[in-house]
Amino acid sequence: MSDAQPAKFLWLLRPPVTIDRRTERILLLVGAAALFAGYDVNIFGLATPQIQASLHIPENQIGLTLAYFRIAAIVALLLAASADLVGRRRLLLVTIFGQAVFTLLTAFAPDYLSFVGAQFLTRVFGYAEEMLCFVVVAEEIDARARGWANSTLVAFYFFGGGLAAAVFGAVEILPFGWRALYFLGALPLFLVAVLRRHLPETKRFEAQGESGLKAGALLDLLRGLVRRHRRRVVTIVIAAGAWGFAVSPATFLAQKYLQEAGHFSPGQVSLILIPGGLIGLGLAIAAGRISDRLGRRPVALAMAALCGISFLLFFGPAPIWTMPVLWVLAFFAYFAGDTMIAGFALEIVPTQYRATMGGLRYLVEIGAGAVALALEGVLYDLLGGHGPALQWLLAAIPITLIAILFLPEPAGRKLEEMTA
Repeated sequence: MSDAQPAKFLWLLRPPVTIDRRTERILLLVGAAALFAGYDVNIFGLATPQIQASLHIPENQIGLTLAYFRIAAIVALLLAASADLVGRRRLLLVTIFGQAVFTLLTAFAPDYLSFVGAQFLTRVFGYAEEMLCFVVVAEEIDARARGWANSTLVAFYFFGGGLAAAVFGAVEILPFGWRALYFLGALPLFLVAVLRRHLPETKRFEAQGESGLKAGALLDLLRGLVRRHRRRVVTIVIAAGAWGFAVSPATFLAQKYLQEAGHFSPGQVSLILIPGGLIGLGLAIAAGRISDRLGRRPVALAMAALCGISFLLFFGPAPIWTMPVLWVLAFFAYFAGDTMIAGFALEIVPTQYRATMGGLRYLVEIGAGAVALALEGVLYDLLGGHGPALQWLLAAIPITLIAILFLPEPAGRKLEEMTA
């Protein structure tokens, strides 16, 4: 059957332009990986109380533990950037298999150190996978539908988080508790790894040609990127760094806060997260489609502001009955805003630097989040709770808003136009 034929699946929200079978197959293959990545990453946030009790993690080291995981982004950047040398497809085969193996090993971790080690390596491959998925989407999707495609990719991730919440609702009755959550999450990743063999290389990379891994090649890529696009690189770094610093601790600790401050049971948390995730899924795709029409900047500004306000109220004076609504708004705005920032990073640099730029943006965002998570433990001791500590960290969001104003508008423009 010809790849030129129109797509055959009924998407939650139709793309603004017709996409063909080849494009649809690519989106499904990278989207499936995003779905299970969303499942995997959300397990620790959902099951923190259970993992904490099982592995004897002190309360003021919860944020620091996740900060250790975030250091994996440094290695992931090098892994993802090598896709600018050897191709997107080859690296995506490596990352999905590595993520599957170490997710499975996490389920059998006997103590705290082995758990951290397994999750560190899981995130090395998982972070690199996420970076490259956005690169593939940016290079393969029509300019008039990139916002929709990026948001659809995030919707897969969001749905994976909802799936994790559904399984988490049974954590107290599953054999081996939280370990079963990781075991169940690893199995589909192996299936996706097998199916990923049918993923084609992006046309833009094929046109450029493979450079091959050579000594110093990755460093040359970073130097060339900064030399040719210094202002854009600095602006993205500022926007992503402030964003990661402000929202990473909030997104991680929100589910724990629901259980402890809001006194919601694991089952009640699942009842909030599952429908909330589905609502957020639709809203995130809609936001991406709107950005194709109105522009990335206004939508990114609106999403970042909504995220900050919603989390500020969630961790502050809002009544308990409003917490589920605020959670849905905050997470929808977080994923939509994060998608916009990721899209900016990939749409404003040439093909030869795209994976490198995507990796740099991700490293800065994750690294800033790691610093904030470590600081959250200090603020927890000083202020006497997670709520006020997280509210102080959210004060960095205005920096992101200002940086977004200085980014060029890529909506509706071909990638080559943005980098001419």
